[in-house]
Amino acid sequence: MAQQSSSVIFIGIRGTVLALETSSGAEVWRTKLEGSQFVNVVVDGDAVYAGTQGKLFCLSAASGTIRWKNELKGLGLGLVTIGVAGQSSLPAGRAQMDADAAARAAATAAVVVAVS
Repeated sequence: MAQQSSSVIFIGIRGTVLALETSSGAEVWRTKLEGSQFVNVVVDGDAVYAGTQGKLFCLSAASGTIRWKNELKGLGLGLVTIGVAGQSSLPAGRAQMDADAAARAAATAAVVVAVS
């Protein structure tokens, strides 16, 4: 059941993390976490980090198996925001949109200079 993470998208919903095939949307695996709230998900290599109800989980990207859990004791049940060193803090889609906008702006500037 091991999948390449590049062909899988990971989502968090209602205390659950799911891996879906990007080509078809078919479910690869599903892991229920403690709690039934919003789940924040970040992928780093073969690890999927999921935060929900004041807890942080590390799951295997290939199987969804929970590798470890940190209760984040003393911090309450709030939302967990996750960042991974070396990765943009922008969602991947937003980063791509920003790069596309910069490329369009550069191309427009080149055309204006060429016409002038």
